[in-house]
Amino acid sequence: MNRFFTQQPLAVGQAVTLSPEIAKHAVRVLRLDVGAAVELVDPNAQVFVATIEATAPLRVVVASTVATRSELPIAVQICCGVPKGDKAELIVQKATELGVQRVSFYNSQWATAKWQAPKADKKLARLQLIAQGAAEQSHRAHIPVVELVSFQAILAAKADSKLIAYEKSAKIGETSALVQAVTQRPQTLVAVFGPEGGISPAEITALTAAGFTAAGLGPRILRTETAPLYLLSAISTLTELQGENN
Repeated sequence: MNRFFTQQPLAVGQAVTLSPEIAKHAVRVLRLDVGAAVELVDPNAQVFVATIEATAPLRVVVASTVATRSELPIAVQICCGVPKGDKAELIVQKATELGVQRVSFYNSQWATAKWQAPKADKKLARLQLIAQGAAEQSHRAHIPVVELVSFQAILAAKADSKLIAYEKSAKIGETSALVQAVTQRPQTLVAVFGPEGGISPAEITALTAAGFTAAGLGPRILRTETAPLYLLSAISTLTELQGENN
């Protein structure tokens, strides 16, 4: 069943006319017709099943609520050094599918690419649409926020657990920091990733002073677009697939 996010509060029994954007996707792209059932997520992250009663405009009747467990038990924010090319799109799409709550990009010291206004605003708008599409496809109840933040904002981040994905930690065989952080069951976790050039020593020093712990992500050196996905997959394994045994 196809899922769509709406900004309209919903209730069982309610008849709702959906936005032209949803109508275009549902009717013109997916070719849904009268009688078809869809899932709608309202601003309160409540999921409903609705039945289409008209297509021009797209009007539905809300039939029932849906219990959902599609969100990670830990609210994860990933902070990624701005990458080259279209890697940001890959990160946002796949991280959304894996359950991330927030994707924050930052202009790091060793990054080849830099995002500056006003072009950054256009990039972020496109990335937010990618996040929404991925959230609908993966049946999330939450669309991750995609943003550009300063490095100082990352240093000031508030979270129960704060990690740095650091390749030198992987090289020396550090394996416990990520597992320890996750098995302590924090409600919130923020993790910082470098761009293609890596995280600079000055950035590592500042992050460590701000309470971040350097963590290895396995014995291999991962690309900038792979490392956040590894972390989210590991968190899912430790909290969702093995949660009852920990």
